[in-house]
Amino acid sequence: MKEKDIEKRINEVLDRLKPYLENDGGSVKFNRYENGVVYVTLVGACSNCPLASSTLEDGIETALISEIPEIVKVVNED
Repeated sequence: MKEKDIEKRINEVLDRLKPYLENDGGSVKFNRYENGVVYVTLVGACSNCPLASSTLEDGIETALISEIPEIVKVVNED
């Protein structure tokens, strides 16, 4: 799959997750995709939440990896 297609699919998955994050006062911003790694920034309440790593790994990363096999990891950039 082409990188632009992967980026489009990443944004589609993140758009489906955003309402859940927004319910808690946060959100996620897609920064870039490189070599199987998705770089995002958790914003709002998510940026300093003690459960941010759980949200990133158990929620965002799990959803992206399960729907887009090219993805191997998701990294939060501050």
